Amino acid sequence: MSKIPDRAPGTQAHDIPKGEALAEFMSKNWADSTLDDVKRVEVVNFAEARRSNIGEMYAGVRLVFPAGTFKVRSNDTDYKFRVHSAFAYLTGISASDSVPDSVLVLEPSNKGHHAYLYIHPRSPRDTSEFHSDRRHGEFWVGRRLSAEETESRYGLSVRHIDTLPDLSNDQIATLVIRGIDPTVDSLFEKHKKREAKLLAEISELRLIKDKYEISELQKAVDITARGFNDMIRSFPAAASGRRGERIVEAAFYGRARLEGNELGYDTIAAAGAHACVLHWIKNDGDVRPGELILIDAGVEVESMYTADITRTIPINGKFSPEQLKIYTLVYEAQRAGIHAVKPGAHWSAFHYAAMEVIAKGLEELGVLPGSAEESLDPEAGFHRRWTVHSTGHMLGLDVHDCAQARRENYYDGELQEGMVLTVEPGIYIQPDDMMFPPEYRGIGVRIEDNVLVTKSGAKVLSKAIPSHPHEVEVWVANLLR
Repeated sequence: MSKIPDRAPGTQAHDIPKGEALAEFMSKNWADSTLDDVKRVEVVNFAEARRSNIGEMYAGVRLVFPAGTFKVRSNDTDYKFRVHSAFAYLTGISASDSVPDSVLVLEPSNKGHHAYLYIHPRSPRDTSEFHSDRRHGEFWVGRRLSAEETESRYGLSVRHIDTLPDLSNDQIATLVIRGIDPTVDSLFEKHKKREAKLLAEISELRLIKDKYEISELQKAVDITARGFNDMIRSFPAAASGRRGERIVEAAFYGRARLEGNELGYDTIAAAGAHACVLHWIKNDGDVRPGELILIDAGVEVESMYTADITRTIPINGKFSPEQLKIYTLVYEAQRAGIHAVKPGAHWSAFHYAAMEVIAKGLEELGVLPGSAEESLDPEAGFHRRWTVHSTGHMLGLDVHDCAQARRENYYDGELQEGMVLTVEPGIYIQPDDMMFPPEYRGIGVRIEDNVLVTKSGAKVLSKAIPSHPHEVEVWVANLLR
């Protein structure tokens, strides 16, 4: 009689055990499924340059960049896996080719550093892992690249992840991006200050986008534009029943999964007064004709670069006089902000340019306790009652990109050619705000575009998505014919 084994790694309590006879049978009579046409991808040369840039800062030091591991959503169900952005930046590995628990190691050498990618490659048919391991088995999760295929596609020397612990036995100085993979953290001695500096320097290298990154961001923006069209087409269905915001959200998700990898972040589909909640992601409200819907959404493409676009759209295709007044004020503020984007400008210049327009507009509406000039004094800031967030952030592999960069090189720094950022002023009049007449209460407007800093100024990557109020009305009318 065949022996029934104890619970194996990668299995759950409710899995039916497999005996030795079945395991032996499962290992035989499989055709060769090696990929013969694996070609080196475009990103390889860019990723090599990025690794060289960080390696030059750490001569003689081993640098370890984990991809990350699974995160449990509920019991034995994991969230969809997405690699850490530093790993994505330095390897160029696409979302589809990413493998949980992978680790990039830059090993010091006489010529700088050599890159080794430690992965859990595809499970061979002659092992029980193929059919029994829920996390790595190909029967469960699909085909992965073999070590040889990964080397061919991404130009990296590949080793099995099981050999990574061998590195902890030598005396080479090692720095790790921590908090991503507990197993990797446990292998190497912690150097808190130096590792924090490494993370900051990786973020700062990502401030300036290379040609490949700019192309991928444009691709993400273009797909996002098609997703906005899908959402507008969903308005009649959304307005026909309860929780219409979720119909709008679902329309965008379909486009993100069809043409991209995923959502870059949870979609905000905020109808009516929900638009005054800056991070409204419940999306469980009704969609009513006559109201506005603020949609903040972005597609993450296979390279894991994401767009981040906001439009505020009249659900029935026409702005009311009050909606138009607030919308136009935000539109003019955004134009001023984009005009201020240029090389050499202080990072916050575009924010203050937008705030100057908003403060003056609010003064004309009679809601400020003083003049616009008085409100723009940092000690006052009365206009910020209706616009509490900053006017933009860096964009790239993360929707709020380069967040670990040091303040002096980001918020207190200057804009440089090759940076990509958002410009997104907004005005939010809470439904209980007695400073405004009733017809204005509950109006929330934000307009957000993705902007590349060029040699001569700014290029709006998302200019194809209408934002002028008249163009928005035409856009909606054409899609709802």
